[in-house]
Parts: sequence; structure tokens; C-alpha cells
Amino acid sequence: MADFFSSGWSMYIMVITAISIAGCLWLTMTLSKKHPPGESVGTTGHSWDDTLEELNNPLPRWWIWLFYLTIAFAVVYLVLYPGFGANKGSFGWSQTGQYEQEVQKVDAALKPVFAKFLQQDLQQVSADPQAKAMGERMYLTYCVQCHGSDARGSKGFPNLTDTDWLHGGDPAAIEKTILEGRNGMMPPMAAAVGSAADVENVANYVLSLSGSAHDAVKASLGKPKFAACAACHGPDGKGNPALGAPNLTDKIWLYGGSVASIMETINKGRANQMPAFKELLGEGKVRVLAAYVWGLSNTPPKSASAQQAVQ
Repeated sequence: MADFFSSGWSMYIMVITAISIAGCLWLTMTLSKKHPPGESVGTTGHSWDDTLEELNNPLPRWWIWLFYLTIAFAVVYLVLYPGFGANKGSFGWSQTGQYEQEVQKVDAALKPVFAKFLQQDLQQVSADPQAKAMGERMYLTYCVQCHGSDARGSKGFPNLTDTDWLHGGDPAAIEKTILEGRNGMMPPMAAAVGSAADVENVANYVLSLSGSAHDAVKASLGKPKFAACAACHGPDGKGNPALGAPNLTDKIWLYGGSVASIMETINKGRANQMPAFKELLGEGKVRVLAAYVWGLSNTPPKSASAQQAVQ
């Protein structure tokens, strides 16, 4: 409540709050007045069964005092805590501050744990049962929205359970991706390829690279035009991990492997972003998360405890 973009909103809240409290106090005082002795008590105008009427008596005293206590509580609360416009309260409490304190407390407790994992090879971390459980929880918190609960991705979001990686699938590359994020961008190439017919021909040629269903005649016509794409995907279409350019010779498609979807990619381009988590999670947590992600498509080495059990 204490964060406003202008003082006008703060004043508006203060006025409304003060009027509301004053109105409650006035109403309570009005309803607490007793009738003078001997004065007849009127009715509220409601009657049942002709003779049963509701008298207009004041509220019980214990009920009135509950209203007064409620009003007093509201005043004290607004003095101690934020709520009265831009006033931050005498305690200086805020939801953000409480959240940051709780995060710092948890980080302090877990700092030795993550420090231990930072000293280990990422593949060793992936074999640690504790690290795996922690990495799974972090994945379900930060990654599931894009890559899915089963990590198999969806249209525009990579599958993390196979061995196909745009920027490389070794432990260091995965950790760097999570730390720094990635910006994937395929520019519109229709102008470079040529006419609409040329775009369709190139789409068929791209499909032919992976042995997918295609029109052979159109593919042969599109092969020379593919030269415009070779700068990123390579003359053989095998891609370039340094640029994040995908391999076109397999049958793994991020946006779909039909002629229509490939033509759409050539005509409009593609833009995708993987956010960076270094500032949010820190290197220790990223190491554990990267180890979990690496383990989704690789077999972690046996941990020391597992080896001892075998021996």
C-alpha cells in the first residue's frame, strides 16, 4: 500500500480510509444511545403474525464495545503498519522486506550445501540424490512453464530429454544457458530466397535433408536457393551450435516439420528467448539445476555411496 506512483493516489486512500473509520465511529455512537427512562420504545415497522413486533432498542453494550475495539484496532494498525496511503508504518514492515528476510534466512542455511556442489564436477552433482531432488524441485518451479512437467517441451520450447541441443548439450553449455540465458533468432529470409515459389522449394529441400516426406522436384529446385541459409545452418544443413542454428538433417523440429510451418519460418523468421537465472538463483542453485537438466538426457555416473554398495 505504501508504493504509489503519485501523491494523489496516496491522498485519495488516506481520505477514504479516514472517512470510513470516522463513519464507523459515528454510526457506533449513534446506535449506542439509550432511551430516556419512561420513554416508550418505538418499533422498526416490522411485524409478524399481527402482534409480534420488532422493537427499536439500542445494541447490547458488549456488542457496542466490540465495535469500539474494532475501530481502535484499525487506528493502531494503520499507525504501526502500511495501509494509510504512503505511510510506511512505525514498524517499517513490508511484504517485500519480509520476503527478502526469509530468502536470506533460507540462503544462509543452504549456502554450505550449494558451496559443496560448486566444488564438484557437474556430472558428479547429477549423481547425488540430494542434488537431484533439489534440482527437480527447482525445475518444477522455474522451468516447467515452458519445457513442460515431463521436460519434453512444446512448440517453440526445446525437448530436454533427447540429445539434440541448439547450443550444445555438454554440462558447461547447459550451465551457461541457465546462467546467462539465450536469445534465439531466425531472421525472415523470404527476400533472400526469392519468390513465394522459391520459398516453397527451399522448404521441400530442407525436408529432404532429413529424409522427411517432400516433393522431389521442388526440392531439387530449392537446393541452389538454400545457399542463402548456409551461412547459419551450414552447406550440409547440420547447423552451428555456436550460433544456435539447428541441425536440419535430423527429424527434430522446434516449430513443426511440415512444409507450411517451414515456409512460415522462412517468411516470418523466428524469435525465442531463454531467460537468464544467474541473478535470481545464483551460481550454486544453477549448478544443481543444470546437473538435473543434464541428467534428463544422460546417464549420471554412479555416486560414491552407490559404488561402495556394489563393492
